Order: sequence, then C-alpha cells, then structure tokens
Amino acid sequence: MTSFASDLILARLHQLHPKSIDLSLGRVERLLKALGNPEQRLPPVVHIAGTNGKGSTLAMLAAMLQAAGWRVDRYISPHLVRFNERILKRGAPLDEARLAACLERCEAANAGAPITFFEITTAAAFLAFVEDPADWVLLETGLGGRLDATNVVARPRLTLISPVSMDHESYLGDTLGKIAFEKAGILKPGVMAVIGRQQPEAMAVIAARAAEIGAPLLVHGRDWNAREEDGRLVVEVRGRRLDLPRPALAGVHQIENAGLATVAALELAEAGIDEAAIAEGLRRAQWPARLQRLQHGPMVDLLPAGTRLWLDGGHNPAAGRVLAETLSGEARHRPLHLVVGMLSTKDLEQFLAPLAPIAASMRFVPIPDEPLGRDPSASAGTAKALGARAGVAASPLDAVRAIAAEERPPYDVLICGSLYLAGTVLRSHG
Repeated sequence: MTSFASDLILARLHQLHPKSIDLSLGRVERLLKALGNPEQRLPPVVHIAGTNGKGSTLAMLAAMLQAAGWRVDRYISPHLVRFNERILKRGAPLDEARLAACLERCEAANAGAPITFFEITTAAAFLAFVEDPADWVLLETGLGGRLDATNVVARPRLTLISPVSMDHESYLGDTLGKIAFEKAGILKPGVMAVIGRQQPEAMAVIAARAAEIGAPLLVHGRDWNAREEDGRLVVEVRGRRLDLPRPALAGVHQIENAGLATVAALELAEAGIDEAAIAEGLRRAQWPARLQRLQHGPMVDLLPAGTRLWLDGGHNPAAGRVLAETLSGEARHRPLHLVVGMLSTKDLEQFLAPLAPIAASMRFVPIPDEPLGRDPSASAGTAKALGARAGVAASPLDAVRAIAAEERPPYDVLICGSLYLAGTVLRSHG
C-alpha cells in the first residue's frame, strides 16, 4: 500500500494518550481554543448519535441536501480503508495535502499534551470544514454523545438520535437506560431533535433529558412514521404523507433510517428540500460495508455463477437481528453461508443467535492486525452451541474458497461481524 505523509502524522497522534478511548471534553476544548475555536465557525450542523444507523441516515440526508443543490461536508467514523474517509468534503474523502496540513496544525497546537486520537482528529476535521466551508456539516458521534468530541458544537441546527441498543457497555454503561443517557447528551436547549424508533427504556431517558433542558422532539411512532408499502417508502409526519422510492441502501432497517433522514430533511425548512430532492437522495445514497454487494475482486472471482457475495460491518446484537430479518426471506430460496470475524469486546453469542437458524454454515476468521480480534476456534464453538454448522478458516479468502469448493450454487455468502474486517476486504475489493 502506498505510504502517505498523513499516515506518519496519524501514527504519532496515536501515541499522545495511553488509552484509545477516554471520554471527556476537556482535552478537545483545550485544543480547539488553541486553534481559534473552529467549531464555533462551522456552517449549520446536523448532529447524530445512536447505536445503529447513524452513518446510513447521514448518507441519505447528505444525498438529499446535495440533490437540492447544497454543498455538504460530513464527519463519520470509523474509516474502512483510509483515514481520510472520515472527513468528507462535498462527498469525497479529504485530499491528502489538506489532511496532512490540518493534522500538522493540530499536532503543533497540541504541543505533545495528552489527547486521544479521536479528539485530535475531530479537531482536524473542524479545521477542514471551516476552510472552504460548505453549506451544511453533518456530524456523526464517535462513541456515546455526552462526552464525545463532536459534542463541542454548542448549538447545532438539528440533532438526531437513531435507535439505541446495547453496545460499548464498558464505556457507556451496562443498561439500555445508561447508554441512552449518553446518547441523549447531544440534545441542546431549544434545538429540535428527531428521534428514531426506540425501546421504551431508552425513550423514557431521552424524553426526560429533553424535558429537563427544553429540547423539542419529533418522536418515531408518535410524531412520524416510516414503512414500506407496495415496494415504496411511505413517510408520515406533521399531517403530511410522502410516497417515495425505496432507499437504494439494502436492508429492512434502511426503511426507518430513510424515514429519519426524510423527517430531518423536512425540518431543515430553510434548505427547501422538496419531495423530488428527497426521492433523488434516496436513490443516490451509498454507504460501503452495509449490506454491500461486492461485484469484483479476488473473492468474487472464486465464486461460481449463481452466487452473490455481500459485506456488512454490523457487529452488535441489534445488527445481528437486522441482518437476520433482512436475509431470512433470501435464505429460504438460496442457502446463506456466513464468514464471520469479530472483536473480543463484542457480544458474539447475541450477534449470532438470530443468524444461526437461517445460516447454512458459518466460517470464522481472524481480523488481520487486530489484537482484540476474537479467536476463530472459540467463536466456532459458540456457533456450534447455537446449532450452526461451523468451522474456521485462515482468512476470508480461504473461507470463500472452501465454500466454493464444497457448496452447490445458487447461494449467498455474507462476510460480517466487524467494520475492521470489512475494511480489510474492501482494500482488495474496491
């Protein structure tokens, strides 16, 4: 892989704090002050928190804004192949020269003080966004919300909370209510918040925080709804019914993500996003490694005609349920073979439980260069206890080769379990 100047800077930034995650706002606020507070000079901001669906929702909202003629910058995490994917200028990863320049400015201003990698790179994103500013900035939280580095924006134009579920318990809390409290930390007094479908425990916490600070809410199931009807997306909000194309992003969960993006677009009244722009955004939006069908590359070449290769970075129990719901119909007609690699910090059993009944086989692989990767043999044992036919392979390529040698088409192969694993696949499959 080609070496870039930014790679050397990023490697140094990783060394500035002994922990990869240490939730706080003090360090990033100190750095931003030294940089002249770029977070106070951003274009209007839409800020999103949640456990699942953040990236997909922002991808669709960005596409809607772009279809209406607006310039949009976006901050997401993690990246899949290269770091500059996190800082999207007008829909494209930040170019190398500007990335290196922003990182160097942050490194110099920080002067070696302790700060996490995410905090200092978030500051770099803010610098990139205030230089040659777009019309809108869409910010995705990295972890949680209340103490996430993106939460230094004092008054966003709009906040969104996608569905909250169990994940990152060691950082956010061991109950749904505790996790929802962290996500609700992005709510701001007087700033409208659009809330996706929530479990009652999470919704109660979000509503309580909104009432405490005076944040108005548009709540799924109360103020708006989204559903699929005759192959179309129907969104109902504020007495209005929109009949829209089904989103291009695959998966049943994308219906409600699309609904969340649609309601957000309508709330940005000054943007003048009409129904035609919303529809065009739904057709255009792309989001890699979220039920993405791989069309070329060495693993695709291994598979015979009549097969399909899919990639998904879902890695928590909610993602497992969504994948199972989406693929259960397909699995009745085409056997589904899973290639799975997960981190030891994730709940493997709960991720696999809904998938085990519909999978014809599971093969577990290591995640390259990832010290927190789960042991494939132990993972296969967990899958067997769930009733799955399970084995191990040295890599996704070896797993797909074994499936191609042993199974008769037609069938589907899904590589899943980790965004880190998805990134390694995309490096060779574009």
